[in-house]
Parts: sequence; C-alpha cells; structure tokens
Amino acid sequence: MGYRYETTRDDYGDLASGAVLRSAPGFPAFPVRLASEVFQHALDVRGGTDPVVLWDPCCGSGYLLTVLGILHRRSIARLLASDIDADAALTLAAANVGLLAEGGLAARAAELTERARRFDKPGYAEAAAAAGRLSRRLEAAGGPLPYAVRQADVFDPTALASAVGGSEPDLVVTDVPYGEQTEWTGGHAGRGLHGMLTAVASVLRPAAVIAVIVRGRRVPPIGAARPRRKLRVGTRAAALFVAADLNDAGPAHP
Repeated sequence: MGYRYETTRDDYGDLASGAVLRSAPGFPAFPVRLASEVFQHALDVRGGTDPVVLWDPCCGSGYLLTVLGILHRRSIARLLASDIDADAALTLAAANVGLLAEGGLAARAAELTERARRFDKPGYAEAAAAAGRLSRRLEAAGGPLPYAVRQADVFDPTALASAVGGSEPDLVVTDVPYGEQTEWTGGHAGRGLHGMLTAVASVLRPAAVIAVIVRGRRVPPIGAARPRRKLRVGTRAAALFVAADLNDAGPAHP
C-alpha cells in the first residue's frame, strides 16, 4: 500500500534528528513522511474533527510525538509521552516535546545561534534558522502545545493508568522496539507486542484508536483482534486498532 495522504515529497530537513530536535545513541529517529501518513490514517479511523489527545507509550526520545506536534498542530489538543526509562529516554523526550511549549523553539534557536558564534560552525547556524522556521510554523498553526512526560512500564496497566492521569487519549501512535537499536525492557518484556497493546488498550476509552508500527511486512496477529486498517511502506508496517477490539482480544501469555 502506498501513501494516501502524504502523496508529495516535502522537504523535512528542518525536522532532522540531531539538528533542532535532539538525539542520542540508541534513540533512532523515525521517517517523517511515514509518521504523518500513519497519523492521518489514525485520524480518519477515529472520525470527527475535534483535536485529539495524542499518546506515545513507547516514546523513547519523543521524536515521533514532537514531529507530529509540529506538522499537525491544528489536529492535536495535547501530547502525552511515556516510557519505562526515566533517565535517558524521558530526559531526551522532555527536551524534544518541550520545544512545543511557549518559547521553546525560540529558546532553541537562541541556543544554536550562540553555539554557531562560539564554535564558528555553519551547521549550528543552519539549525538555528530551522528552529526559527519551525517556531513560526507552530505559531501559525495554533501556538504552543500542552504536553506531559511521564514514566510507565508499557506492560503495566496500573502504571499506564497513572501516566494517562485523566488525559483520556483519543489516539495512540507508537513505533515499537525492533530488537536492533532498541528492545523491550522491564520485568514483563516477554509479553511482547500482544501484552503491550492489550495493556495500553485497557486504560483507554473504548473508541480510542491505537496505531502501532513495526519493522517488517506486517504487524503480528493480536489474539482475535482485527485491525481496522493496515498499511505497509518500505520496511515498516502499521496496524490500526480500536481499543474496544483489543480489550476483547484475550490476555497475553506471561
């Protein structure tokens, strides 16, 4: 299946990982065009026109959420990032998603401008200009975006319920560990994708949409749950579920 929404190849250079958006070893970025495509499919499955509360429960560096917040500000009311790693992952996620707060991108542009002056490196000046463009884009689309960054084991419904904390996400978009640069961690990691999806679904309203992305030709079956939509682009596949369907899928094996 090809692209339905992102049918033209835009220049996403301003969103490159490691420029305006921060990166670190072990925290891969995600293809921007594909992120936008999956998000728009999820909006379509959800239906309606009200802005969504968007949650990534395997947020890592927060790159995916930050990109979607910038590209689709008008469609998003709030962002929620969570991860089991309270140190490296959530520190990085807070820095990236925090760019969408009041003055966040402007402060990043000033920081990069100072680095360009101090180290005389054109790359910093180019990144500072990109931060300025992203700041103007965000402002034109609705301005700063509320967000929260919280720790939670994605296999633990109690921890996930605490992380959601009354936000009531309408939509989940998440890129799960592939076992290459990233892998499942925590005491329940053996429950895999099935355990992760059923745990996440258990803390959502029944009509919430979950878009999960994996590397490979298809998303593995999740019990009896049938995706409302599937897509595959390049080396990645995505499946879109409604939370109520996953709640009826049956428990994961421990």
